[in-house]
Amino acid sequence: MTSNEKKIDAILLIGPPGVGKGTQGKLLGAVPGFLHVASGDIFRALDRESELGKTFLEYSSKGLLVPDDLTIEMWYAFMKGKIADGSYRPDLQMVVLDGIPRSLNQSEMMDQYLTVHKVVRLVVEHQDELLRRMKRRAEQEGRHDDAKEEVILNRFEIYKNETFPMLEHYNHSNLIAEINAIGSPGRVLRDVLTAIVPAQEAVFKNALE
Repeated sequence: MTSNEKKIDAILLIGPPGVGKGTQGKLLGAVPGFLHVASGDIFRALDRESELGKTFLEYSSKGLLVPDDLTIEMWYAFMKGKIADGSYRPDLQMVVLDGIPRSLNQSEMMDQYLTVHKVVRLVVEHQDELLRRMKRRAEQEGRHDDAKEEVILNRFEIYKNETFPMLEHYNHSNLIAEINAIGSPGRVLRDVLTAIVPAQEAVFKNALE
């Protein structure tokens, strides 16, 4: 990132597996003034013939985790591409990041690129509810291995050890908004918007005038 490039204005969506981040991200992406960017979008959009794409394939083809620095590099290349093709207007849109950053290290590395205006933490009081959700979703989608309880519990453990500590990095200036994720998608969306729209309006005062 060069010294004359403006940081990206962002909202972060975080929460344990099955809490509904993808659903809320997609709904927010349909609201004028927001752009939803999920980690999966970045990997799918990658040109496999580019140098970045070839490096990514070296890891993914071996089943290895992509290093943090490469992940951030791919994300930033993706965002610059969105600016170039006009699908992201930094002067009009707040970016909603879903699945990235995913760890404390990534959040620290992304500070040079991001101005985070709100962290939306989707919460569910009882883990059993998430377990039921994820089993049901996996069975409905025919992913029977993903419906196994030990697989789901392992994903919860990864979130607890890798992603949850990231909250401490943003634990200042009332940046974190905890939203109850139990209920209809519309009700949860209403609560999320209540938390983030003031931040959006403060940054883009004249965006929709």
